[in-house]
Amino acid sequence: MVKLGGMGARQKDGAARLRRLPALVVHGGAWSIPAAEREAHRAGCAAAAEKGKAVLLAGGSALDAVEAAILHLEDDVAFDAGTGSVLVADGSVELDAGLMDGTSLKVGAVAAVKHFKNPVVLARCVLEKSEHHFLVGQGAEAFARTQGFPEVDNLSLVVPREAARHQQFLKGERTAADSFGPADTVGAVALDARGHMAAGNSTGGVAFSLPGRVGDAPLPGIGYSADDRLGGVACTGWGEHILRVGLAMRAMHCLEAGLGAQAAASAAVALLLERVQGRGGLVLLDCSGRVGLAHSTECLAHAYWNAEKDTVVSGTAVPR
Repeated sequence: MVKLGGMGARQKDGAARLRRLPALVVHGGAWSIPAAEREAHRAGCAAAAEKGKAVLLAGGSALDAVEAAILHLEDDVAFDAGTGSVLVADGSVELDAGLMDGTSLKVGAVAAVKHFKNPVVLARCVLEKSEHHFLVGQGAEAFARTQGFPEVDNLSLVVPREAARHQQFLKGERTAADSFGPADTVGAVALDARGHMAAGNSTGGVAFSLPGRVGDAPLPGIGYSADDRLGGVACTGWGEHILRVGLAMRAMHCLEAGLGAQAAASAAVALLLERVQGRGGLVLLDCSGRVGLAHSTECLAHAYWNAEKDTVVSGTAVPR
């Protein structure tokens, strides 16, 4: 057994400094990203990480950084979140998002939102200004109106790429992406200079799903989780698979058991694959800001940064 009291003053000071170093990791989906689209996904994740990095270096909170990174990805039409999301079977866009504060363990989440373009901002408002944690559909939209959020026409969220895919769906045709993807749910995890954690996700869901379908992305403990004492995680991929194993909490339990960041990420995704042949991945930070990345899919779009290194690292796949 390790005796915590045996740590010297210099070691304690070094550990404390490490814990206060801000860090951020983002994901842009785990699926078989077509080769022609991989650079857009990598660059989008890198730009989102730069947004979060700027917030953290300016002294912003982990929640601020996660929101800023996800907001950028919601506005990037390469991703299945916000503008550019996939269409459900009836041809509309439905948006889900969720955030968790690792200090208070409070959650803000929304699902099946159709007339507000940035659900992560609405989720943050639910977290901070509602006595509830999760609002859906018409109730979420009614809350948004009371808070002064501007409404948009649902069609303004539809991009030509997804309109064309929906037309193929109506004709009974399938594209290569439909076999698995797009599953480019977006998300982020951050550690701020005060040692606080936050995590969150945003998504347009699964293409051509039944209206009202909700996957893992907005569900705390399933699609994302944050706890200052352990770390934070954001999951992505096929939501039904992730739901079955409670993937975010599986990763958090691995951290609680003493696994390092990468080992925890790899163990959680290995369990996803073993138990349900799950297609997905996750990004993770432990409470010291160390990064874990894992996926059971061909690609995992991602980017990460910590204050020890000035450069954002990004890519569309990591060793498995």
